Amino acid sequence: MQARGMTITGDKAKPKGVLWTPEHRVTTIGLLLMVTLIAFESMGVATAMPTMVADLDGLALYAWPFTTFLVASVVATVLSGRLGDRKGPAPALLAGTGLFAAGLLVAGLAHDMPVLLLGRALQGFGSGLLLVSVSLLIALTFSDRERPVIYAANAAAWVLPAVLGPSIAGVVTVSLGWRWVFLGLIPLTGIGLALLVVVTRKLPRHVPGTSASHAGVVPAVVAALGVAALTWAAQHPSLPALAYGAAGLLALAYALRKLLPAGTLTSRPGLPTVIASRGLIAGAYAGMEAYLPLTMSEVHGYSPALAGLPLTVTALGWSAGSMLQGRFLDWSREASLRTGFALVAAGLAIFAFVPLPSFPGWMAFVASAVGGAGMGIAMPAISVLLLRYSPEAERGFNTSALQLGDWVGSALTIGLGGVLLASIASAKEPSVAILVLAVLLTGVALLGVRLTGRWPAGMTQATAG
Repeated sequence: MQARGMTITGDKAKPKGVLWTPEHRVTTIGLLLMVTLIAFESMGVATAMPTMVADLDGLALYAWPFTTFLVASVVATVLSGRLGDRKGPAPALLAGTGLFAAGLLVAGLAHDMPVLLLGRALQGFGSGLLLVSVSLLIALTFSDRERPVIYAANAAAWVLPAVLGPSIAGVVTVSLGWRWVFLGLIPLTGIGLALLVVVTRKLPRHVPGTSASHAGVVPAVVAALGVAALTWAAQHPSLPALAYGAAGLLALAYALRKLLPAGTLTSRPGLPTVIASRGLIAGAYAGMEAYLPLTMSEVHGYSPALAGLPLTVTALGWSAGSMLQGRFLDWSREASLRTGFALVAAGLAIFAFVPLPSFPGWMAFVASAVGGAGMGIAMPAISVLLLRYSPEAERGFNTSALQLGDWVGSALTIGLGGVLLASIASAKEPSVAILVLAVLLTGVALLGVRLTGRWPAGMTQATAG
């Protein structure tokens, strides 16, 4: 690994020559197409959900399409990491794309809620397989120095869906029907699958390492149920929710011991710090994003349409930060990660003033821009460092651990916000709860600043990739 403060020199090719060279062009198009489709599906389903559950007489099960997707994604992510270490990225990459398309078809043709939930489970399982296998494909296709560029492109692929996805899904739902939010993506998914078939045929034969046997099915299922319990408890705050939320925490404590590299929970310097960083920064920012629209509407009187605008600013700031780091291939990624945490901490500190009626609502836009830029700088750095610090035979396991940390961190902070709302405030008067949450989230980001300043000197790079 690269020592603290050092940079990798090597090839000095300009960033613009990375994505569209003959050897990378098909891979770039296939990956970015699938990322864009997954993003559009995520944004579109949230917009169309009220209409679809009403049409299927499933209002009592409103949250279940989201929960089912999440549970399936967690299980698939863990299994995809195991499969990737044993067989390489190709099986999970192709299977994930196929299952995602099948889920779109099943959900689009659903005649009742059980069939819709089956479709959502297939989509979640396919997305989980793709999340890990895409990272492994990037590791095989792009060098260490080129990876910041493809990660910047991935971030940009989320921006258009974040900005236009809800509006497009709303127009489609009204003019064509909610089913076309799913069915309309199937042809493009087929194109993505065809491109990925071409890419995977050119990959070298995978040789599994001796340690490619981490993480079994049982811990993956337990982790999924734990995350689901925390998410459900956050969405339905009550005394019973507190009980099964606590049970979810216990389940996670068991599963994480099996699914995370040793030293992650104590943020041991090196790879464990990289994986812990993902959970910390994702959790800190997800906690703000989850309660920002509520704050804007109930504290500052924004309409439902305008209350979500800061999230669009987040997407733009995220993309800008990611593009910036992608233009400087010789930046120290350790330093970039710490800088990202610092910007996120600054954004959250600004957000702490937004719940106070005496301060203007526009501060939320500043918080979102600063924090989004920090996420855009930090998240690619985490991905680059993960691949750099991981032995090749353990990349799948470590990538699945990274994604699991993201989900767990987000579930914990969103759940904490729900507990605060239920205990010291209310959804109609959330100021005190959101203020306390913002202060705690700022502390989490500052902890990340501290932890990412501790990198072992003289570490040798696990792979030159």
